[in-house]
Amino acid sequence: MRALSEEVVDFFKKQSFVIVSTIDHNGGVNSSCKSIVKLDKSGRVYLLDLYLKHTFVNLKKNPRMNITAADEHSFQGYCLKGKARVVKINQLPENITRLWKEKVAVKISQRIIRDLREEKSAGRHPEAAFPKPQYMIVMEVEEAVDLTPRHLK
Repeated sequence: MRALSEEVVDFFKKQSFVIVSTIDHNGGVNSSCKSIVKLDKSGRVYLLDLYLKHTFVNLKKNPRMNITAADEHSFQGYCLKGKARVVKINQLPENITRLWKEKVAVKISQRIIRDLREEKSAGRHPEAAFPKPQYMIVMEVEEAVDLTPRHLK
């Protein structure tokens, strides 16, 4: 496991979602959007997955996984590469479940505030309809790749 710099941790904490990539049974890449519940400097990332679909099946067969996020405005991004394991929902610590609920509440609040500022009314808040998480993904980072172009550093 590789420790993460404060800069990388702060960057990922600001992201509303990340792209999680896993390898399917044919060797192809499956990418999906997920939210990080917790990320610590030691290099461990916790994500809750709402569905028992492709990511779940892929991780059961191959633990290799990437987490990618980019900020278009700052032209900055990172890709975390590592191995993940699946933790059953009934084995989740209460603090992780609480963190997830808080994260959903923040997402709903941010959407409402953005709608008010832009004088829009989405009329719906997809985050409010999220199903209960089905399992947790715990990834141990082996490599952190800085995606920021060299000339902008």
